[in-house]
Amino acid sequence: MAKKVIIKIKELVQQKGISLRELSRQTDIRHAALSELANQKRQNINLHHIEKIADALEINDIRNIIDFDNSDLE
Repeated sequence: MAKKVIIKIKELVQQKGISLRELSRQTDIRHAALSELANQKRQNINLHHIEKIADALEINDIRNIIDFDNSDLE
């Protein structure tokens, strides 16, 4: 089975204590786009968005944002 890429936005905003709406303001990314990323509803990932999210959340390692969902592999 193919691996699925996940974006860990929900966990990250919870850790930082901010909302998706606040992250949207900080990154100038549409709230709807962030919500789709957070809920794994987006088929394509815009790397520029990932860069903006990393800057806003002060993340230096992309692995803190993007991971593989290994739950289907077991």
